[in-house]
Amino acid sequence: MPPPAHGARPAQAIAKVLPDSYLTLHYSLGDRDGEEYVSTFGLSPATLQMGSGQLAETLEQCLLGMLAGTRQVFQLAETDAFGSHNPRLVERIARSALPPDIELRVNSLVEFSSPDGAGSFAGFLRELTESSALFDFNHPLAGKAIRFEVEVIAIM
Repeated sequence: MPPPAHGARPAQAIAKVLPDSYLTLHYSLGDRDGEEYVSTFGLSPATLQMGSGQLAETLEQCLLGMLAGTRQVFQLAETDAFGSHNPRLVERIARSALPPDIELRVNSLVEFSSPDGAGSFAGFLRELTESSALFDFNHPLAGKAIRFEVEVIAIM
């Protein structure tokens, strides 16, 4: 291969997102009606390691193959985003069975320790009575079609 002409720059490989890439990016998640749930646009960009669980696997799949410096919008059906809302993940729990130090406020996310103590999970408190609390353990965006906008700033 001959050397580049005088003043020409050698061709550089453009980085693309791979399953184990470390990324700096801006992103937003919203529904298709225009309501935005989270966005880093206008703030500091996010950094994440692909495959580490920092971003939902379905959203990571959208990023695969994107090039550094590109921006794209993905429209995801509910089944391709966070899945359908599962009524079996909505559970009424007696207040006496809840930890006494837990703060209960309707429309708030409450974190619970897993039974084995190795992790935690969260439930959205939908309703509170004197004797019980109704929690929804579905992902907050389950059952919703999603608009996922991404700008890949850098791939390390």
